[in-house]
Amino acid sequence: MIVRNFKQLARDSKKKSALSIIEAGFAAAIPNAALGKIIKKNFLQVGRKKIFFKKYDRVYVVAIGKSADLMTKVANSLTRIHKGIVVLPDNASTILNARKFTVIRSSHPIPTKKSIVAAKKIIDFLTIPKESDLVLFLISGGASSLVSVPDGVSLEDKQLVTKLLLRSGANIREVNCIRKHLSKIKGGRLVESLGCKAISLVMSDVVGDNLSVIASGITYCDNSTFHDAKKILLKYNSKNRIPKSVWSHIILGTKGLIPETPKRPMIPNYVIRTNRDCVNTMKIHAQKLGFATKTILSLEGDVKDVASKISRHVCNSQNFCLIFGGEPTVTVKGKGKGGRNQELVLHLLKKLRDHKMIVASVGTDGIDGNTNAAGAIADFTMPLKPIDRYLCKNDSYQYFKKYGGLIFTGPTRTNLMDIGIALRRK
Repeated sequence: MIVRNFKQLARDSKKKSALSIIEAGFAAAIPNAALGKIIKKNFLQVGRKKIFFKKYDRVYVVAIGKSADLMTKVANSLTRIHKGIVVLPDNASTILNARKFTVIRSSHPIPTKKSIVAAKKIIDFLTIPKESDLVLFLISGGASSLVSVPDGVSLEDKQLVTKLLLRSGANIREVNCIRKHLSKIKGGRLVESLGCKAISLVMSDVVGDNLSVIASGITYCDNSTFHDAKKILLKYNSKNRIPKSVWSHIILGTKGLIPETPKRPMIPNYVIRTNRDCVNTMKIHAQKLGFATKTILSLEGDVKDVASKISRHVCNSQNFCLIFGGEPTVTVKGKGKGGRNQELVLHLLKKLRDHKMIVASVGTDGIDGNTNAAGAIADFTMPLKPIDRYLCKNDSYQYFKKYGGLIFTGPTRTNLMDIGIALRRK
């Protein structure tokens, strides 16, 4: 079981069904099956493109993200890997034990000096492969903060603007647009000087699966501009709250005094797993359990608005399961403990109380906000009156800690955004 407290939470058949559907979504986020379809012993195939490993003297791996070591382990089991470098979040233990892989732990979601060290080690590593070699990039969620080389600003300034945008409710496209235009490696710059052939296999943790947004397009390119970055900072009234160096750098870019990020990819990039895969697997599992199903994909925006959208799709029929996926945002105004999934469940609990449904939402990476929970599950028996008090402090974790419903998985070694359900069993 990926949900560690499954038995504790599954107190009746309804919650057991709900949690088993969530469990199916978690399982679908694991990259093993997707990589198994792509990487074979003698070749790699994505769509019609086939790359034969025998054409190259050596195959190197550069893996960055929450799924970096799992993706590397799977790739290593499927074909010959000569050497690799793997960058993981601080809180993740590694499952790699082969000496040929250098494992580096770095910072998420805010870059630190560890992120700079990790980036420089990757840059040095990429000087090793020769023209006759192949580099296999394995990219997953979290990569944007795990590797960082600020451009024109200090690390501290980049930390400040990242924190500000995350707390302001900016979506990942907006946050990563700023990151790319304050970076020497993002937006495809990491691979600009690569001296050999390479290919990048990517797990999508963004709505729309845009390769220039996932991991800030580190092995791809960038379809945003300095003008877009300026608009984003103005949208969130950030001009007077961010360091002057950040604003100055962006303005210089809008005037053409700083080169734009690359607009064409230097190497092929392929999305191999998405949030849709999780939702589709959950749908199949729910139907096997006897539920009529409906799905909603690409949910984003403030959690309160997302809860309203979800509630409009709920019907009153028995044995009904609404399955949803995406990545809402939270505007942080309080100093509490919580995450977007836990807040979403509280908003849904308020809106769907009369429907007597079970609702749940989790982050597929197993980490929701500043908590150790993946998300939460709730039903109509839980108290409604105190909810607003917890929401106004962004303290959803304490609500569920008091009344029950926190879902724990620990880091799952994957990240395909968030998944959830609203379920009614006859």
